[in-house]
Amino acid sequence: MLNAWEDKYTQPVIDLWNKEAVMDGYKELTKQSFQQIFASSPYFDKENTFILSEDGQVTGFACGCTGSDLPLGETAGYITCIVLDEPSQTDDNYRLLLGALEKRFQELGKKQADILFFNPMMLPWYIPDTPKHEHNNAPGVPLGSRLYSFLRQEGYVERAIENAMYLDLDRFVMPEEIRRKEEKAAANGYRVEMFDPARHGGVTEMLQGLNNPLWEKEIGKCTSDGTPVVVAVQGSRTVGFAGPVIRQDNGRGYFAGIGVHPEHEGHGLGTILFFKLCEAFKVIGTEYMSLYTGSSNPAIRIYEKAGFHTVKQFSVMRREF
Repeated sequence: MLNAWEDKYTQPVIDLWNKEAVMDGYKELTKQSFQQIFASSPYFDKENTFILSEDGQVTGFACGCTGSDLPLGETAGYITCIVLDEPSQTDDNYRLLLGALEKRFQELGKKQADILFFNPMMLPWYIPDTPKHEHNNAPGVPLGSRLYSFLRQEGYVERAIENAMYLDLDRFVMPEEIRRKEEKAAANGYRVEMFDPARHGGVTEMLQGLNNPLWEKEIGKCTSDGTPVVVAVQGSRTVGFAGPVIRQDNGRGYFAGIGVHPEHEGHGLGTILFFKLCEAFKVIGTEYMSLYTGSSNPAIRIYEKAGFHTVKQFSVMRREF
């Protein structure tokens, strides 16, 4: 039986998640983390959250979200998760939950369903072969999962494969090649260093030039409130950034991204910024870093040079209605 969401389902869903979703590598849920990820999210929609039950037992859970302020939000609904217990993992049950999500998206005027890294309901997962090191967001459907196979069967198009990459910072050493790149950039008037509001300006202009509203908001706030950020500067003008440099409680190095203003590309600043970011994390005692990038992105070679390796792959998927 398909049921609309009620708060009474919270604990049974947590139990289901901790039995089944963890098999695909997702982190266990607690009442606190369920509240944080799902129930208290401004994007949580009770009419887009569904329970499958049999003989009074919860056997399935599906959640989707929408928001006009999200990337693609005017046209897309985001599928957050579809979880079924092992005996109930049939095409019919997956189709029932998926259909309920898609119907809600269409009622809200959406033209497509997406599974991708823009989803604000971020699902943490464990990095394989580590002491429960975790990444804070799944950028798609895990390759090889039952859900992945089902969505392909149902006509969802694989738009990209995201490589999840990991670095144990104990192993990080700044390559001499990067030191040479830094010297060459310096000869052209560029420096890469920690942001200092007394010495560096032009952050707003730099961020506007990158045309990324999320970076503009987060990095702008960090440079205003003193959170460490690695920057590339020409004279006193900020022309690129990497960061922020934040060690999370779980030992992971959190950062929003890396960007160089288009007018200052071609000097190797992005590569230098990335390696300086790794160095900054190691200095503050961060245990590890993790990131994801498209499998065809040439930047993979930069990450591998720093010591990162691919630990898991996710599929970014879409179906148009």
